[in-house]
Amino acid sequence: MDPRCVIGRAVTSATPATPATPATPAASATPAAPRFDLPEPDAFTQPYWDAAAEGRLLVRRCGAEGCGRAHHYPREFCPYCWSGEGSWERASGRASLYTWSVVHRNDLPPFGGRTPYVAAVVDLEEGPRMMTEVVGCGEGELRVGMGLVVRFRELVEGVAVPVFAPA
Repeated sequence: MDPRCVIGRAVTSATPATPATPATPAASATPAAPRFDLPEPDAFTQPYWDAAAEGRLLVRRCGAEGCGRAHHYPREFCPYCWSGEGSWERASGRASLYTWSVVHRNDLPPFGGRTPYVAAVVDLEEGPRMMTEVVGCGEGELRVGMGLVVRFRELVEGVAVPVFAPA
């Protein structure tokens, strides 16, 4: 079973160690804890993650006549008209706060070390709503509709995710 499918704990194999095989330092070393904040790009979303690593936020724009709406999260079809015609577009990076929740406990690595943090939904200037995190702002300063601007958190070298800060 994929450990990402189990909330709060990793699943280990029930296969016992073979006693005839001596343990080596590499074999007995504790594996790194799983991380639940790393994206898993596929061939379609790779341009989005490459742009994020370069400090650019992309959205998809429907190419169908009569639609043309922007959407986020990246997917191969327009969620409004179901057209497969679409293209990547650089977003302005400006948004307004739609809603938020302050997370005080999260057992998934590495989120526990970040608590408390602000999980949020923002309205991008281009139209779509996006789940994200608000940084650089105390929870008492948060207001519905407040202006935000995109920033990027580098998780590991070459991998970044968009977060938002007060404009």
